[in-house]
Amino acid sequence: MFQLFLPFIILLGILLFNAIKILNEYERGVVFFLGKFSRKVGPGIIFLIPGLEKMSKVDLRIVTMDIPSQDIITRDNVTLKVNGVVYFKVENPEKSIIAVENYYHATSQIAQTTLRSVIGRFELDEILGGRDNINTELQKIIDEQTEPWGIKVTAVEVKAIDLPMEMQRAMAKQAEAEREKRAKVISAQGEFDASKILTDAAKILDENQNAIVLRYLDTMKEISSGEGTSTTFFPLPIDFLNKLTNK
Repeated sequence: MFQLFLPFIILLGILLFNAIKILNEYERGVVFFLGKFSRKVGPGIIFLIPGLEKMSKVDLRIVTMDIPSQDIITRDNVTLKVNGVVYFKVENPEKSIIAVENYYHATSQIAQTTLRSVIGRFELDEILGGRDNINTELQKIIDEQTEPWGIKVTAVEVKAIDLPMEMQRAMAKQAEAEREKRAKVISAQGEFDASKILTDAAKILDENQNAIVLRYLDTMKEISSGEGTSTTFFPLPIDFLNKLTNK
């Protein structure tokens, strides 16, 4: 008797297996009834009409997608290799299934072409010094392109910029020259400050004869106290030296 109903039991099990689906919290389902869009479902247990309804699952989590290295010519005719990364997620499951065949592949292609287009508008110095502006522009353009597919681009980052070897050497020489320039400017500024201090000191000594005497005696002390020195000084009054000079 059991063997008689066994085929029906197996058929019922297959129908139930095809009729009951489970979607996780981060998943949504797009259900088609006889090929036409019917409804969006999920998360949880989903019941489908076997043979009549078909469901496509969509992951709503943020996707991290690498942009392969692209050969790009900048506005000042420098050839670069640039790669990046795109962060995006599905905002409208219905559009992501109906409006585009493979939203992941389509987003990848849009990201690559946009990267080449945007980087090519800038000169090398602007690219190296303005990554934040470039990232913002890339995110805006790619998001506008993918919006009809129900895709939201949350961020785009330029990861690496590879320069030609001759350009790296030229930039290294430029950086070295810039460092030498700063060193010379600092040295010149130090000499200028020292000359100002010496000029002020000379004015003070010229206005105060006693200060000259003290400086004269201090200098003699420094010279005569040196190790192994045999020099002897006989201090003379400044007035006496002035009289000799006048004569």
